Amino acid sequence: MRWGDMDAYGHINNVQIVRMLEEARIAAFGPPAGAGLPGIDPHVSLFNEVPKGTMALVVDHRIRYVKTLEYRNVPALVQVWVGAVKGASFDIHYLVQDPVTGDDCVKASSHLAFVDEVTGRVLRLTPEQRQLLEPFIERKEH
Repeated sequence: MRWGDMDAYGHINNVQIVRMLEEARIAAFGPPAGAGLPGIDPHVSLFNEVPKGTMALVVDHRIRYVKTLEYRNVPALVQVWVGAVKGASFDIHYLVQDPVTGDDCVKASSHLAFVDEVTGRVLRLTPEQRQLLEPFIERKEH
């Protein structure tokens, strides 16, 4: 959490929450290939290993603000796991918790798909991509 992420009410602004979800997703699954310079390896090399010309795009976000996330000078806790994996798309789920109290503050999911950069067509997940996701699928949602 950053000091500037607070809104006039003193809690983390909803737009900044979406940024936190993005940071958690990239930390877990890697940045898109060619984005930025190399750093530490992600937990799962999914986005940074897609073929050239393939984009990993967010199709939909669902966010439920359970409790306000107050600013603290320590990082929020964000759990990330994979939900439904379909033929050409998959869900990533998040649970954002207050780093001091452990209270659940945000429950969210992002629906993603791989898209061909030239044609704009959705691409089916490869067996290798499915295999990468499999260990992180949680069968029950929070």
